[in-house]
Amino acid sequence: MSWFIRKEKGINTPTEMKREAPDGLWYQCPNCKKIMHTREHKLNAYTCVHCNYHEKIGSEAYFALLFDEGAFTELDANMTSGDPLKFVDTKSYPERVKATIAKTHLKDAVRSAYGKINELDVTVACMDFNFIGGSMGSVVGEKIARAIDHSLKTRTPFLMISRSGGARMMEAGYSLMQMAKTSAKLAQLSNEKIPYVSLLTDPTTGGVTASFAMLGDFNIAEPGALIGFAGPRVIRETIGKNLPEGFQSAEFVLEHGFLDFIVDRKDLKEKLTALFKMLQ
Repeated sequence: MSWFIRKEKGINTPTEMKREAPDGLWYQCPNCKKIMHTREHKLNAYTCVHCNYHEKIGSEAYFALLFDEGAFTELDANMTSGDPLKFVDTKSYPERVKATIAKTHLKDAVRSAYGKINELDVTVACMDFNFIGGSMGSVVGEKIARAIDHSLKTRTPFLMISRSGGARMMEAGYSLMQMAKTSAKLAQLSNEKIPYVSLLTDPTTGGVTASFAMLGDFNIAEPGALIGFAGPRVIRETIGKNLPEGFQSAEFVLEHGFLDFIVDRKDLKEKLTALFKMLQ
């Protein structure tokens, strides 16, 4: 059995001969901690194949999932924030915006586009949480308003995908005014009988929840999404009581009548097509 016994000690493999898995090849689910191939995760609409946990994704992924062959035309792609209040915290607002643009390669917390979803022309606005917490500032409100204008002009259904921490504090009252502006635009959409579906993803909170996110002909959500106005910690500290289990989850909100239904991301494209056809 000498062939089975290592006779030489201290055998080392040269670095250039080592075989390592490339970065990003595997994905670990943050919920169940199980491992899957990144490509498998992507093909499963960024949901876990083991526990169906819905990974938080942004506009790039949603546009690729929803638009036929990933083809779309972006609206107002280069709109960026001003600094009407000359706001400064640990850094000035323009510096923060510039740094966030460089880091995320996004211009602001929402992107809007139009294209075909299962051969049906649709206008979509989708929020990106990576841009200052998906906060709603003047650019977010203006881009959503212009996307609604595009829906009105072309008479195409409108889809809003929300993921936000609420109003952008650096813009104060200017941010809060976007609640009224987007709500007024959605009233015009309703008057013209053009379908509007609101998809709430994790998390949807603050002024976004209190305005356009809850004004859809259908308000739908992804499984497990956090939906509310104030966060659970703030509410707990305010009322001095423990909150019910699963408080402000999509399932809890659905049970209490604030959602129409919950849709798995893998079924989202087909569900949206059915809803828009039903509403037309």
